[in-house]
Amino acid sequence: MANVASAIEPAPMMEMNTTPLIDVLLVLLVMFIITIPIQTHSVKLDLPTGPPLRVDPVKNELRINRSGAILWNGRRLDQPALRLELRFTQRMAKIPELHLRPDADARYETVDQVLGLIKLEHVQKVGFVGNEAYAVR
Repeated sequence: MANVASAIEPAPMMEMNTTPLIDVLLVLLVMFIITIPIQTHSVKLDLPTGPPLRVDPVKNELRINRSGAILWNGRRLDQPALRLELRFTQRMAKIPELHLRPDADARYETVDQVLGLIKLEHVQKVGFVGNEAYAVR
């Protein structure tokens, strides 16, 4: 009879019961979420304080003088600011023309970098003006 009783009795479980472990982890997760402080601090940003650049909805003039300065409608810009202005003009409802007017004595490297920015920002309407400065006399 002892043989029959052991045959009916189920085999002992060899796996660990993970339900209490999962319950403890969920309680800890809820406690962690509750104790996270609310983000009430502010972030200081240094925003540009100068007057905004003048963007003409019809045409904008981009000059490069002999010293390598880039002038957007008469106002000096660096290359990252020029890239932002070009990107802004290409998102306007009516895309304005860009008139590129490099000085005859401007460095080719600077003009090439500006042309690269114009291509990078996919400027659709660009033209060279003032080509008479390059005429052979």
